[in-house]
Amino acid sequence: MTDRPAAKKKTSDDLTERMDIRTIARMANVSIATVSRTINRVSTVNPKMAKRVWDVIEKLDFVPNTQARALVSGRSKLFGLLVSEITNPFFPELIQGFENIAVENGYEILVSSTNYDPTRMSHCIRRMLERKVEGVAIMTFGIEEPLLDQLAKRKVPLVFIDIGPDRPGVSVLKVDYHHGIRQAVQHLAALGHRHIAFVSGPMRLHSAQSRLAAFSKSMQECGISPDVSQIIEGDHTLEGGAVAMEKLLAQKELPTAVICSNDMTAIGVLHKLYRTGLRVPDDISVIGFDDIHIAEVMMPPLTTVQMSRIDIAKAAFAALRGHVETPEQFQGKREFKIPTDLIVRESTSFPRGTMTHLRKKS
Repeated sequence: MTDRPAAKKKTSDDLTERMDIRTIARMANVSIATVSRTINRVSTVNPKMAKRVWDVIEKLDFVPNTQARALVSGRSKLFGLLVSEITNPFFPELIQGFENIAVENGYEILVSSTNYDPTRMSHCIRRMLERKVEGVAIMTFGIEEPLLDQLAKRKVPLVFIDIGPDRPGVSVLKVDYHHGIRQAVQHLAALGHRHIAFVSGPMRLHSAQSRLAAFSKSMQECGISPDVSQIIEGDHTLEGGAVAMEKLLAQKELPTAVICSNDMTAIGVLHKLYRTGLRVPDDISVIGFDDIHIAEVMMPPLTTVQMSRIDIAKAAFAALRGHVETPEQFQGKREFKIPTDLIVRESTSFPRGTMTHLRKKS
């Protein structure tokens, strides 16, 4: 007679692996339909029954199958978020804000980065369509035609930044570039600067065009004629900022201040000036745009135009949710305003060589 192996004791992990809504229903003493409606947060469920269901779910650490839930409810509760690049700190901060708001409201997000590559972008959109996203926030600071072709014909709600097509289910976040850049130019002008350079972003982007236009108009409002030779096209990267500053250093006359189209460019400018032996702001003042977190801890802390990622995230989520949940009420709400404001820190001061500058140094 052979010994039988001892029966393996069931663990909570074993139960969890086999857990489904039938088991939840049995343990909570409710119907399967009640469990399904509770998980999908249907408001008509009896509160006492819903509490019993959630108590069992919490006790057993049950994770609902969201794909199966989507098949039952007809909704994925999933929003897509498309950004240009993940290496620029502006975008991770935007992603974090968008995700926080989405989770608080019972949604999930699917994030993709295009890296400015049309082929990669097409793959990103296909993946979002396969996952049945209910809407997409396109935070690439420029219209991408393939996005419209693939998403619009499927009537997926879209949110663009700066500019977007005038069609149903599309909202646009309008950034007030002029206000913040005007404050930056006025700040420098009040300090006495008249030779102000500008490093733009890639001019194929609408946002770069808008920031340059805001700079030119603000200079004229202050009675300063922009020097075309000191308007340099950058690429919104650290390396691009350093290259742009090198071009300015090669000119006969060095500007007394530089305004940059984004903070990454401004940090690249700071790095190049440091390597050259020039001091900020004693020799030259520098202003960025975005107010990413690292701007505050640069040496010196960077004066910059703040464009709140939280404001963008809130507006983008509100627009998508409105298109999905209350489309009839939301038809007229096409545009959302995104404010900008100058944050003055230590990278700006009086122009070099002025009496005020010399008095300050002494």
